[in-house]
Amino acid sequence: MFDSIRYLLLQVRNPDDPMRSHEVECFARALQTTPAQISLLDLLREQPTDGQLSQTDVVLLGGSGHYSVADETSLAEPAEEWLRRALDVMRDLRERRQPTFASCWGFQAMARAIGGKVVHDASRAEIGTHELTLTSSGHDDPVFGSLGNDFLGQMGHEDHVIELPANATLLASSDKVTHQAYRLDDAPIYCTQFHPELNRKDLLRRLDAYPEYIRHLTGMSAEEFAPTVKDSPETEALLPRFVRHVMS
Repeated sequence: MFDSIRYLLLQVRNPDDPMRSHEVECFARALQTTPAQISLLDLLREQPTDGQLSQTDVVLLGGSGHYSVADETSLAEPAEEWLRRALDVMRDLRERRQPTFASCWGFQAMARAIGGKVVHDASRAEIGTHELTLTSSGHDDPVFGSLGNDFLGQMGHEDHVIELPANATLLASSDKVTHQAYRLDDAPIYCTQFHPELNRKDLLRRLDAYPEYIRHLTGMSAEEFAPTVKDSPETEALLPRFVRHVMS
């Protein structure tokens, strides 16, 4: 089923970011498809056309190596033209009712674009594997309901959403961060602060590309940190379940 679906991955990564291709591989593995089924578009330099979106079944957004969507990030300078453009794309996806799954940076971008609030707060940073809990709405949700009350997710963020958009339903929380997953009530769009496209091996490979991130947030070396990362089979099942839901 999944090999016939046309995906478009919207990336926010520098050209020399070693995780550009790795992100594609991770989504392909999680979606049980091949990288060839996933088209790419660089939001730092362009935005998808109507034609591209019309020929896409599911839009994907993931993390960002070096870019923030926190509300204190300026939209006034020419250098931030990419961010204005990216937020316009988020609003367009909602207006088109385009099936979309957004994790991490994408989770934050969608929230800010349609009325939520995102802040940078290192005291609430989460890195590694963390336990999450479903809300009552999460238990009743067709995509999230099968997770069980508590489950594990892969994390890597300092920014977080402190206010959800008015048209969003909260699906999951963690001890540090209340807003870990939401769906939009008026469009087939799901967003997670955690990374369901990553398993333990993928997260460690990603963190190997940014070793200073581990030291900055935990004070540990990569070698010390690696044993704390666990498998997260429950959240790895989210993306296929989302696709079955929106394509049925």
